[in-house]
Amino acid sequence: MLKKILLGLVALIAVILIVGAFQSNTYRVERSITIAAPVTAVFPQINDVHQMQVWSPWAKLDPNAKMTFDGPASGVGAGFSWAGNSTVGEGRETIIASTPTELIRLKLEFLKPMAGVATTEFHLQPAGAGTSVTWSISGDKNYASKVMCLFMSMDKMIGGDFERGLVNLKTQVETPGRK
Repeated sequence: MLKKILLGLVALIAVILIVGAFQSNTYRVERSITIAAPVTAVFPQINDVHQMQVWSPWAKLDPNAKMTFDGPASGVGAGFSWAGNSTVGEGRETIIASTPTELIRLKLEFLKPMAGVATTEFHLQPAGAGTSVTWSISGDKNYASKVMCLFMSMDKMIGGDFERGLVNLKTQVETPGRK
């Protein structure tokens, strides 16, 4: 009986490992919101790495996280590093492309709890009197990530944070006197 259970367990693990190998090599998560303000009011809130900390969904998760800023305050080359608790981990983010009122692209490097590199983008488009903001993250999955994603959804892991961050950004931009 024990032998059958062990064989069944080995077979189950083998199936998981084989199925994992055939999963997508990449991931992408994105969320959008419309902000009742012109693109010229929204863009600086994203293009400035200091302003990002005001509306970031992760900034409040560890108020004691160590933040280090470098490069210019905004635009290409602006960056920051963080080291915090197990919830926020440790990493670095750098603006690698900035097209005024249209796009901000960032390189995101995670060091802890798990090493990885991703690309984050903010696309801005006029939407009537307001601005449509789409926030996305994409990256490659290694074999371990492919297997892990059989049981955990990247969309569910990150999507809610993006939604909270976009609502925070909307509040920041739309609330008079806050900038």
